[in-house]
Amino acid sequence: MHKEVLKRLIETAAGRRPADLVLKNAQVIDVYQAEIIRGDIALVDGLIAGVGEYEGQKNVDLKGKFVAPGFIDAHIHVESAYVTPEEFGRLLVPHGTTTVLADPHEIVNVLGLTGLNYMIEAAKETALDIRYTMPSCVPATNMENSGAVVAAEDMLPAFEKQQVAGLAEFMNFPGVIAADDAVLDKLLLAKQYGLQIDGHAPMVAGKALNAYVAAGIKNDHECSTVAELKARIARGMYVLLREGTVTQNLRTLLKGVTDNNYQRCVLVADDLQAKDILTKGHLDNSIRICIEEGIAPIRAIQMATINAAQCCQLTDRGAIAPGLRGDLVVFSDLAAPEIEATYIAGQLVAKKNVYLPEVKRVATTKVQSSVHIDTFAKAQLKLKLTSDKARAIEVIPQEALTNEAIVTIKRDENDEFIYEPEKDVVKIAVVERHQNTGNVFVGLLKNYGLKKGAIGISIAHDSHNLIVAGTNDEDMAVALKALKDQEGGVVLVDEGQILGSMALPIAGLMSELTGEEVAQQEEELNHLAHEKLGISAKVDPIMTLSFMSLAVIPNLKITDLGLVDVTKFEIVPVSVAD
Repeated sequence: MHKEVLKRLIETAAGRRPADLVLKNAQVIDVYQAEIIRGDIALVDGLIAGVGEYEGQKNVDLKGKFVAPGFIDAHIHVESAYVTPEEFGRLLVPHGTTTVLADPHEIVNVLGLTGLNYMIEAAKETALDIRYTMPSCVPATNMENSGAVVAAEDMLPAFEKQQVAGLAEFMNFPGVIAADDAVLDKLLLAKQYGLQIDGHAPMVAGKALNAYVAAGIKNDHECSTVAELKARIARGMYVLLREGTVTQNLRTLLKGVTDNNYQRCVLVADDLQAKDILTKGHLDNSIRICIEEGIAPIRAIQMATINAAQCCQLTDRGAIAPGLRGDLVVFSDLAAPEIEATYIAGQLVAKKNVYLPEVKRVATTKVQSSVHIDTFAKAQLKLKLTSDKARAIEVIPQEALTNEAIVTIKRDENDEFIYEPEKDVVKIAVVERHQNTGNVFVGLLKNYGLKKGAIGISIAHDSHNLIVAGTNDEDMAVALKALKDQEGGVVLVDEGQILGSMALPIAGLMSELTGEEVAQQEEELNHLAHEKLGISAKVDPIMTLSFMSLAVIPNLKITDLGLVDVTKFEIVPVSVAD
């Protein structure tokens, strides 16, 4: 801060000079004491000068409306909205979000640090403060092929240039717990630069959890039970309560939030599609859910503001106090907040659900053309089994977690899997798309609900190879060819015909369309998937399928190299001995 800026701030706070802007007659939410202060909020040079009685060069009479600090999401993936960072900001800001800590490991798994550099440049074109964390696990495991490998030495330039705010979710929890050398190098580098280290430790408990926390990992967004929440808080972690498109743990975990531990609880979204942002909102929706579940409104707001700021080491925001950034949200009903205006760094950037700044976009040429499956052949989709019993990935609705199901199947004269319409078991295949290796692995998927045809996507967490589920090889092959032709996205096929598609040409993950256009495409695809292909109404067709390759979430997942038992962190056969 320059001396002149500091001088103006002090003089404005003291009332010796008029503020740039004064929000008058506000009910100011004091997140430090969970109280409401009636007064004016004075802003100068994008900072809060004070709360009290002030006059400004511009005055806005709020007539008793509530003002809270801007909302901070401590863990989110921009790519999961299927839109660019510029468009992502346009969608979130009207919902009161002013800062996000975003992990770009989706695009970095596809394109390496070229993807990170694109995301950093694109984020400069939005009012939303997007702070990226360095992907810690590219690839997430050694049991898959990704588009890049990022080692500790590759992270150093971004750390030195202060381009990232931390080390992103450490999904390789077995590597942390085992004190793997390459893992230790990354952890020590982040510590050297004073960066936070984010966690990802589903179902890790006891001494293993102690080891994970001892490594310096300070938060976890993968809790699915109150017991997990309490165990992590007891070890000094922040618990990130997640309400995303598929992973929705918020209502469950709120049962464990008490007067004694709420300060260690933070609201996040993790993976949130554009259609849900437009129809439900973001952290404003999470706050409303908290209130519905009996959490006091100001406490819910604390979990989206001051708690998040402290968790993310953001000392310049998260509250309404002198010297902090002028990130503010305005609403009328404390019992059910609907955001009416958003201020970022003292500037009005959204009003009545409309984003006000002009949307400018950076070029995406360097982050396209990412689907390479030149050697793929339909014959690679055959699934030969040695037994009538097989392992299947069993979908758990509204979870990234899956079960390992042992199913009884039929085989033909060549011992190949036969689809039976009366059983909810279909083929699922992962096709490597980054290096033209030709790798294809085929397994089984249970309780997805697919009754006919196939659905293929290039969104396959976290390495983002192509993933396709289908009742027959012909439709699966058509879906894969269409994904190649449109450079990624989503394709629905039945009887050899494409029913619907959504192109995601940016790394096979994001569209160049607006959020509204993407949301419309999502709605159409979801309708077709449920009505024409029979996919279960309990699951989100696209995002649920995308998590079936996430080989760091128990219990059973699939990659281009095999079927992964995540609890053992090893590849297991599809066939089960009789």
